[in-house]
Amino acid sequence: MIHRHVSHNGRLLPIEQARLSPSQEALINGWGLFTTLRVVDGQPFAFERHWRRLERDSERTHVPLPTGSRALLDDVLAVIRANQVKEGAVRVYIFWNRTGHWHGEEALPESDLLITSAPMPAHHEPLRLDLREHGRHAASPLAGVKTTSWLLNVWLAAEAKKGGFDEVILLNERGEVAECTSANVFAVRGGQALTPPLSSGCLAGITREVLLEIGPRAGVPVREAVLRPEDLYSADEVFVSSTIRAALAVGEIAGRTLARGPGPVSRKLSEAFAAYMAEYIAQAKAAAGRQVSA
Repeated sequence: MIHRHVSHNGRLLPIEQARLSPSQEALINGWGLFTTLRVVDGQPFAFERHWRRLERDSERTHVPLPTGSRALLDDVLAVIRANQVKEGAVRVYIFWNRTGHWHGEEALPESDLLITSAPMPAHHEPLRLDLREHGRHAASPLAGVKTTSWLLNVWLAAEAKKGGFDEVILLNERGEVAECTSANVFAVRGGQALTPPLSSGCLAGITREVLLEIGPRAGVPVREAVLRPEDLYSADEVFVSSTIRAALAVGEIAGRTLARGPGPVSRKLSEAFAAYMAEYIAQAKAAAGRQVSA
């Protein structure tokens, strides 16, 4: 459940006072962007990476960003402070108001910016994953873009949970592993962690990006590779990652039992990620302290 205070176009409001209009057709057709940031010790983690992805997605979808990175960070921090979030998540939505024909007469900004926060969801491991063919279309011009047109993701996740699974692995039109509905997938083989390339149609996840960078420094080669379901079934370890899930072990895929995790590679990457995150948060807090004293 999201927290009481939200930010709407730079104004901090109780949730019942934040208003979105029926004439904002982007709300109906999903022409918008979003990203979810993890909050650690009251600070948003990897904000700069999220901002860069928003910029890339803005260019591809033509959704104009309504603010700059500094102002957005200030709004995110305001929501965190208002809701007294120590550990949790912040979600940033951007809705384009210049799409379609069903507009009202009211004056609207070119894009609406909405920011909310929520507690960190609980997770367990190992995960049970289902498998779905044609869950991703790698050839789509919007493949890998984090848009508010999220029905396919939440519907597939709900269908998997009806079957008793925690999540679902999505295959693209070539039968390759792409991702889960809200996480990237990794297979460990011979001490290496392999994850599908962006050409599979997967999202350029922030945690995925960090693991690709820090894995070699932690003694674990992490690289992109085309994966098929049989590569997961025969892997030494399988785990998933997302903003709110650093490296969660997978114990079953579509009824096939895997080596019970977490294994040594996923544990090592989890530890390296935790250290990276702690260093980032320490630097962010130090920078905030310098700004206050300036």
